Amino acid sequence: MKMEEFLKPENWLAPASGPRYLQLRRRLDQAIDSGLLQPGTPLPSEREIAALADLSRVTVRKAIQALADDGAVVQRHGSGSFVASRPPRVEQSLSQLTSFTEDMSRRGMETKALWLERGLFLPSPQEVVALGLSAGDSVSRLARLRMANERPMAIERASLPVDVLPNPTLVQESLYAALDASGHRPVRAIQKITAINLDDRDADLLDVEPHTAGLKIERTSYLPEGRVVEFTRSIYRSDAYDFVAELRLSNSKGT
Repeated sequence: MKMEEFLKPENWLAPASGPRYLQLRRRLDQAIDSGLLQPGTPLPSEREIAALADLSRVTVRKAIQALADDGAVVQRHGSGSFVASRPPRVEQSLSQLTSFTEDMSRRGMETKALWLERGLFLPSPQEVVALGLSAGDSVSRLARLRMANERPMAIERASLPVDVLPNPTLVQESLYAALDASGHRPVRAIQKITAINLDDRDADLLDVEPHTAGLKIERTSYLPEGRVVEFTRSIYRSDAYDFVAELRLSNSKGT
């Protein structure tokens, strides 16, 4: 299909589908995902897109800016907008409790960690509540930039009770491997996923533009007896991950 046909408004523009610039942004993103617009190639000009989609140039400009903010296109002064290169995305299951190292190794990817923080600290109020600590307790804290095939993928900040991980400096690649060796590997977890815009520091670590969209995941992991063993806050590149969950119909009858 050619762009002339792809951008015909009767094929995608609908009054009930939100602001027009967002509908156009989604349509252009579909053109990129489908390969109609290849990485490195220029987008049609604002004037051309406006004519094909029967939209104002202001609307087109807002849609392209939204794509640029998400890193889907690169704007070059005096040259126009170009489709950004998109590395392969990682599909991550939300139904299995695995480590980053295990996930990437199964995909044949080489992992590496850049340590940002590692040691024993006074816990924050959030860590006290999440881990069920008492007054005067310390917390083992691990913060690192996770990389796969030399590409920054995620920032992980894990907190654990000191009796579970007395010496955080002994953790090398996989935290779960260390917990498995000590008999403290979690068997279940609860995760909360939030869409965010990356601040300057996290964007710099992940090698993306500031305020780029990202995913924040807070995970609380439990031992078989129900004790909380790990509280981890992770920041993921939104252009690197697709999180997938399998849903099943409940056997109970609703009303």
